[in-house]
Amino acid sequence: MPEQEPCLPDNLEWPEPVLPYSDTIQELHAAIEKDWDSLRRSACQTAAGRALWKHVIHDPLAELLAGETYLKSLYENIKKDRINNAREISGVILAVRTLWFDNNLEAAVNSFGGAAQVVLLGAGMDARAYRLSFLKESDVYEVDFAEVLQMKNTIIQAAMDSTSECQHLMVAAKSLNRVAGDIKEDNWLEKLKISGFVPQKKTVWILEGILYYLPHSQAMGVLKTIAENCTLTHTILLADFMNKQSTGLSSSVYHFYSDWPDQLLPSLGFSDVKLSQIGDPDANYGLLPDPLNLFNKLRSLPRNLQTHPDDGTPCRRLYLVQGSGSPSQEIP
Repeated sequence: MPEQEPCLPDNLEWPEPVLPYSDTIQELHAAIEKDWDSLRRSACQTAAGRALWKHVIHDPLAELLAGETYLKSLYENIKKDRINNAREISGVILAVRTLWFDNNLEAAVNSFGGAAQVVLLGAGMDARAYRLSFLKESDVYEVDFAEVLQMKNTIIQAAMDSTSECQHLMVAAKSLNRVAGDIKEDNWLEKLKISGFVPQKKTVWILEGILYYLPHSQAMGVLKTIAENCTLTHTILLADFMNKQSTGLSSSVYHFYSDWPDQLLPSLGFSDVKLSQIGDPDANYGLLPDPLNLFNKLRSLPRNLQTHPDDGTPCRRLYLVQGSGSPSQEIP
């Protein structure tokens, strides 16, 4: 796996985001604000996090895809955290999560000889197909609501039409296939196949920031579908899981949880499962230096604790999990 290179300089300053939007792009983001629900808009919030943590995340499209509303909101939160000497800076979870997925995706593709199918379920405003050069021999499939994928494509096209410097707007992957589908329904895999996905080819599946939005039965259905692919070809899943206490942040938004995803995935058919928590040696990237920050305090506690023994606060954890399997694995 690639070494952890990013770190947070002591004297780092967050410059206010530059917003070089054309009138067309501003109108498109206004439509997002007006027409999209909170789940769809979360795609722009994620892009804003990647844009404002640009000192550790290389994502030239993030600012374009985020929109002014979410960039300004997160920037103000970061500014307050810096003034108040907060132990955790707003957006740091998203930054660590993005880097963990990037690193583990690169390692997975390399383990397949540099070429794979990469499927992003609930892709939102993800720009990995544009920004990760190691995908140059891989076919990328983005699955999401039709209106999300169409808006993303329209924004990128509008940016290409308004500038002569559009190298960063070119796809870096071997191919990019956008698949309109709702993973809460049963037909998303069939739509994926119609778009060129071949179940027998080595595949990396990415479920980043999506599982916990789904009802339990539907999240389990998605995981089981991916696990079934292990019987056809070498399959790697990269996903993040909330524990039960984390869903309490917003019970109307977050639904699915797993306190023990490293036990859940083997029960579905994955033979090799590795779990990390935010702040672990492979999941901090030098961005969490304070030993008393929330994530480091939680890591020192047994995972079965639901409340912190010192102050009674909920033990809210985010697990970063890799599962893999292949037809040759031994089924217990």
